[in-house]
Amino acid sequence: MTKETATLAGGCFWCTEALFKRLKGVIWVVPGYAGGTEENPSYEEVSTGNTGHAEAIQIEFNPDQIPFEKILDIFWHTHNPTTLNQQGSDFGSQYRSVIFYHDEKQKEVAQKSKKDLEMEKLYPDPIVTEIIPFSSFYLAEDYHQNYYDRNRDKSYCTFVIDPKIHKLLAEYKKDVKEEYQN
Repeated sequence: MTKETATLAGGCFWCTEALFKRLKGVIWVVPGYAGGTEENPSYEEVSTGNTGHAEAIQIEFNPDQIPFEKILDIFWHTHNPTTLNQQGSDFGSQYRSVIFYHDEKQKEVAQKSKKDLEMEKLYPDPIVTEIIPFSSFYLAEDYHQNYYDRNRDKSYCTFVIDPKIHKLLAEYKKDVKEEYQN
């Protein structure tokens, strides 16, 4: 099986992990921190906005089942790429929108994808998503792993993540693993 890695930041990593783990062809997804200079940062350090890291997810996927282009399409349509350092009520540079490319092919695909989205004029405001080279990824603490699936009754999950899951099911149902379609 062919495997590739994608690293994305689109706001709270609880949201992005919950969405991307539901996709056919995704082998695993983990939340963590990327884009900063601090080595092995903690959630508390990243939350200050002073580490340069964004809350991110790392995805291992089978490109024969879900190409990088599809991952980016879902990324663009499940968060707001026009808000600088913010997603919903989450504020700070740790919530910025970033595509961390792992090679030149991913860079080209990401740039084309962003340009196509801008030409589509889906969003009235300019897209502020950064497309930058991947350098490092630090796994988030254990209590962040699979947060949504372990805490569905928490208000953040109910009011923030659930609507994103419903949107994913409405717009990308054929791409969602069967066990997550209800």
